Amino acid sequence: MPTATPRAKLWLGIACLVLGQWTLSLLDTAGKLLAQSGYHVVMIAWMRYSLNTLMMAAVLAPHFYRKYGHSILRTRRPRLQLFRAALLLLSTIVFFSVLKIVPLSEGTAMNFCAPLFVLAISPWLLKEKSYASRWVAVAVGFTGMLIVMRPGGNIVPVGVMLGLLSALIFAAVVVLTRKTNQFDHPMVTLFYGGLVGMVISSAIVPFFWTPHVPTTAEWLILASTGITSTIGHLLVNSAYKHAEASLLAPYAYLQIISATTMGWLVFGQLPDSLTAVGIGIICAGGVGIAFVEHRRVHVDAPASR
Repeated sequence: MPTATPRAKLWLGIACLVLGQWTLSLLDTAGKLLAQSGYHVVMIAWMRYSLNTLMMAAVLAPHFYRKYGHSILRTRRPRLQLFRAALLLLSTIVFFSVLKIVPLSEGTAMNFCAPLFVLAISPWLLKEKSYASRWVAVAVGFTGMLIVMRPGGNIVPVGVMLGLLSALIFAAVVVLTRKTNQFDHPMVTLFYGGLVGMVISSAIVPFFWTPHVPTTAEWLILASTGITSTIGHLLVNSAYKHAEASLLAPYAYLQIISATTMGWLVFGQLPDSLTAVGIGIICAGGVGIAFVEHRRVHVDAPASR
């Protein structure tokens, strides 16, 4: 069979990323629906991680063993994997708490400040070189975040604090993901994230159990969290197999559109004009630095050799 051309692989990567991000917006919508229906965010996270892990164990783990000849649990950095996975669970719980009180579009936009936080801390934690363009992008994104979180806007103060905390925790998860992927296959990191999240949430969920018998619709929504998280993360993971991260980064911000669409269709929520400007500024900062980083690696660097 003929191999795919670089352009075809790029478009396949973009398609997987966009589909994955839209699928994860369905997960966020389900989490918001359940949280507003009275389910504790720990219960929602427990269902999401349990179903996610069971699906990966049934489908992903056997395929991984056949391809690589060893268990998907085999890791060279177990402590790092466990710490990252525990932090990922905390990130999920905090983000679902944000979505409980914040519109989908604003909650998603605040979380997209995480990549900009990564740019700010990577010189120290990842020993990456610092560039002025990265600091400009961080400043632009932070300006947009201030507009979204402004006093008198759509977000209550506790939502502002949780949104900022969610972005910071997710930035730490991104940094740890980069480090774990230096030692282990990304699928190992993906599986550890689900497995540890399931174990920890199973241990604490009895303390947060809601005395409410789910309706059929609520059971379906609960089950959908495991399905959409599995499919969404597998699609996103597949995207980075087909195309480079620097090329895909601008397209990740299309999730703002899916979040806004689902917020309007399901909850009747749309950002006001000033909030929309703030969201646009956050996206502009992220997309702009993505193009700069890609040019630095593929245009400027080869030319300087």
